[in-house]
Amino acid sequence: MRVGIATDHGGFHLKEHLLGRLRAAGHEVVDFGADRLIPGDDYPDFVIPLARAVSGGRVERGVAVCGSGVGAEVCANKIPGIRAGLIGDHFSARQGVEDDHMNVLCMGGRTIGPEVAWEFVETFLASEYSRAERHLRRLSKVAALEEITR
Repeated sequence: MRVGIATDHGGFHLKEHLLGRLRAAGHEVVDFGADRLIPGDDYPDFVIPLARAVSGGRVERGVAVCGSGVGAEVCANKIPGIRAGLIGDHFSARQGVEDDHMNVLCMGGRTIGPEVAWEFVETFLASEYSRAERHLRRLSKVAALEEITR
């Protein structure tokens, strides 16, 4: 799978760990930065290009990391077509894709250890959208919000 990944200083070390694991697992990875640890950099500078790449189909899914994951999630969800979720458990990593067609997984580099984070990423990437009628109906209502706010 072609996967994008982005972080600021708060998730830099976790992103570097996940980048290696993704490549070792055979994924094609597009790294949106940060490419070096710069205290005080800003997550939108990295998360916005990632979210636009997911929304535009240049990558299939995205992983966004910041200190808590909250800022990355808020930022990514401002881009039309993005369904980002802050993930802190295995169930949500799977269910977010199956039911809600989540396409960007957000995590906190200061809240989740590297092995658990890798398990969440593996689950996220292995999951598929169910396309069940009730989920299609709900997502069409969510997509309509993007049209209202343009």
